[in-house]
Amino acid sequence: MWERIKHRLLPIWRTLRSPSRHYSLGFLTVAGFVAGIVFWGGFNTALEATNTETFCTGCHEMRDNVFQELKTTIHYSNRSGVRATCPDCHVPHNWTNKIARKMQASKEVWGKVFGTIDTREKFLDHRLELAMHEWDRLKANDSLECRNCHDYSSMDLTRQGSRAAQTHKLWLGTRKKTCIDCHKGVAHHLPDMTGVPQG
Repeated sequence: MWERIKHRLLPIWRTLRSPSRHYSLGFLTVAGFVAGIVFWGGFNTALEATNTETFCTGCHEMRDNVFQELKTTIHYSNRSGVRATCPDCHVPHNWTNKIARKMQASKEVWGKVFGTIDTREKFLDHRLELAMHEWDRLKANDSLECRNCHDYSSMDLTRQGSRAAQTHKLWLGTRKKTCIDCHKGVAHHLPDMTGVPQG
């Protein structure tokens, strides 16, 4: 039996040891594995570096507009000291959805390059469109980023106001609506909603 195994493994071993032109296949395999680890580490490091509040507010368009609004909300400063940063609300936490969102967000780089909202006036002109894109995204993923922190099954409805408790029980409890249906403008000012159908 050992002879049969040896007979089968010997050609594989010879192939791994034989030079391609300058290096053996075994060396190239190990080098490829190490290069893959280095690439993955670099990719993941870059991914996490772009997933910080510092990165998000690095351009004046975000720092001077929506970030200033966030600073006035309970999501930024509150009695418990728990703070939601830009990626907490705008980037899904699990890896697959995070990559999809990052690919989607790469389009936003064009806006920066071409100065789509590089002044306050341009930002206000595009604000409704930008907000609607984000609301549609949150609606489509059932407010995933909200639910990363706010879990309906963990809500103590007795400690909420009666109107909020009834609304949460009716809509969230039955999954007929999602967070963003009612909580637009919770972390940023609402755009001018004139002419936009409500509900």
